[in-house]
Amino acid sequence: MNENKSGSHSNAPAEAIPAASDRATQVYWLDRPANVERIVRAVYLICAALVIADVFVPKHGPFAIEHVFGFYAWYGFLACVGLVLAAKVLRRVLMRPEDYYDR
Repeated sequence: MNENKSGSHSNAPAEAIPAASDRATQVYWLDRPANVERIVRAVYLICAALVIADVFVPKHGPFAIEHVFGFYAWYGFLACVGLVLAAKVLRRVLMRPEDYYDR
């Protein structure tokens, strides 16, 4: 291991480590709105492709409703909505005042 001038151990040379002020102004790839938009569009495209692929995949479920077009997409969406609603209810039940531990 190398020991740089500050006394800390590191494998990277001291000049390769950015200063704290440089790290504060550094822009990451997810900070750019264009990149976030690309990810959202890619997820939409993947979801649409999976729903379209539902036509070509043979279904062998024991219940008749499993054979309906897009059943698993709707089931997943409704389950996600149900989880969010349940979390909202649980938040009201479990939430404590801000000074709960100070008392």
